[in-house]
Amino acid sequence: HVQLVESGGGLVQPGGSLRLSCAASGFTVSRYYMAWFRQRPGQEREGIAAIDSGGMTTYAYSVSGRFVVSKDNDNNTLYLQMNSLKPDDTGMYFCAADFVNKQLARYYDYWGQGTQVTVS
Repeated sequence: HVQLVESGGGLVQPGGSLRLSCAASGFTVSRYYMAWFRQRPGQEREGIAAIDSGGMTTYAYSVSGRFVVSKDNDNNTLYLQMNSLKPDDTGMYFCAADFVNKQLARYYDYWGQGTQVTVS
């Protein structure tokens, strides 16, 4: 069955960097559309970065130029490199996957359990 497991979250100072990982099993990431979402305190879950099966990426305005989404097909893993982190980036980060291109919409079929990122 499909499983997504995020890791790499933690506490970081403003201006710092983190790299999140999302290990996938039960499917091949190269054939799926995948994305990162976050849920900041008191806010709805929002899509922040997506990558399609061909490697084309889409970013929310709030993270464009600071975050980079990538896939490692050999390791079947999705990554999110987060640079120049701000306190406003604090939240729970989730990876998601779908066989249909949904870019940053919230209707992905498969979700991980999330990893907490705190910038303070």
